[in-house]
Amino acid sequence: MRIYVPQALRPGATIRLPDAAAHHVARVMRRREGDALALFDGKGSEVKAHIAAISKRGDVQVTVGERQPALPESGLAVHLGLAVGKGDRMDFAVQKAVELGVAAITPLYTHHGDVRLKNERAQKKRDHWQAVAVSACEQSRRATVPVIYPPIGLDEWLDARDETLRLVLHPYEAGALPETEEAPASAALLVGPEGGLSDDEVARAHAHGFHAWIIGPRILRMETAPIVALSLLQARYGDL
Repeated sequence: MRIYVPQALRPGATIRLPDAAAHHVARVMRRREGDALALFDGKGSEVKAHIAAISKRGDVQVTVGERQPALPESGLAVHLGLAVGKGDRMDFAVQKAVELGVAAITPLYTHHGDVRLKNERAQKKRDHWQAVAVSACEQSRRATVPVIYPPIGLDEWLDARDETLRLVLHPYEAGALPETEEAPASAALLVGPEGGLSDDEVARAHAHGFHAWIIGPRILRMETAPIVALSLLQARYGDL
């Protein structure tokens, strides 16, 4: 059982698990004192541990053991720019993107996107998506948790891009992965909403160095497209 603990994991130390993790360990999984765990800090470090004590109120103390090899990250760091989707669709897309090795995700506001988040609601959604990413890392053995950035407009995201390979999924423009002599170390992947990106948005992506990429003859949902695209990228340049 792997648990994310966002703090220094020093062998020999006894630490208290965060409330959500403690609840999962003690109440959901019904672990007991002495049971083994694996802890990771979200920055690439992983250690063995065991449960030292569980209080009646559900607090869980664990003793940190020796470091153990963590699953290495893919050699291809992909920053996914994903149009904000409704409800479970966005959760699903974030979860699967993390399982497939994405390095970062920025939710985007686009012309045809019908979700707009403001102020406190935007922060709550971001926190929720970050928790989805953490859970996906616990399940998939990743020791590095990808950052879920605050939702922003498409132009702001495009302006910040400096990845070696930049791709925009667009079903109406023929385009394959560009031929490269060496595998890129980083990539930016732009995926639009259910209604697709507008012609103007695609043109602005091109102006920022994005290459149109069509991944097949069928139109995919916004939560399906990142799975297919990331799988193909990791198979071509990464660790699949």
